[in-house]
Amino acid sequence: ARCVSTTLSLYKHKRRLSLTLSSSSENGQVITIHWAYFGRRDTTTCSYQRPDTEIQNVHCLNPTPKVCNGKSSCAIEASCSVFGDPCPGTYKYLEVAYDCQCKCLQTPLITCEHSYANLQCGEGKVIVVLWAEYGRRDSTTCSYKRPPSQLENIHCSNPTSKVTDSCNGRNSCSIKVRNSVFGDPCPGTYKYLEVVYDCQPDCSSALVHV
Repeated sequence: ARCVSTTLSLYKHKRRLSLTLSSSSENGQVITIHWAYFGRRDTTTCSYQRPDTEIQNVHCLNPTPKVCNGKSSCAIEASCSVFGDPCPGTYKYLEVAYDCQCKCLQTPLITCEHSYANLQCGEGKVIVVLWAEYGRRDSTTCSYKRPPSQLENIHCSNPTSKVTDSCNGRNSCSIKVRNSVFGDPCPGTYKYLEVVYDCQPDCSSALVHV
């Protein structure tokens, strides 16, 4: 596994900039964000022509949601209205460590409705969810003792960020598979959760500015 990061300045007074992440969708790859922070933690990054008063606060790092995970490309509007303002008056930047992972080569973890999905990594590694979908895509998965009427709708699988939000960055994670958590894309159909995830080294302390 690789730890790759890019550091960009994404807020300058009222000017809005955007960060675009992309992977090779033709090869079935998706974005996997290891970590993302908005704020400032040193006086040198993104400091060109900035007054000392705007770069002296180096203790205002704010973790941000990993909204791009599982997508082949993603554009983020960079403003305090998106990320919040962890340190007013300080000139901030966004740090993102991301990699491109193949979505197609991993076997999904499948959990039937009303059961618990258990994601687990080894010591020193954390969960990185590549994609997750809730619903039904075939008539055989999680079909034991289910009437045909609950299996016939095979076009109701919806992508979900709930697993990413709950499990990313953790060593282990358990999440209940039910409509109250994921919504109900097809009422009357017995559903299941599909998750593809990887176990990556904890890269939170391995920062590379590009």
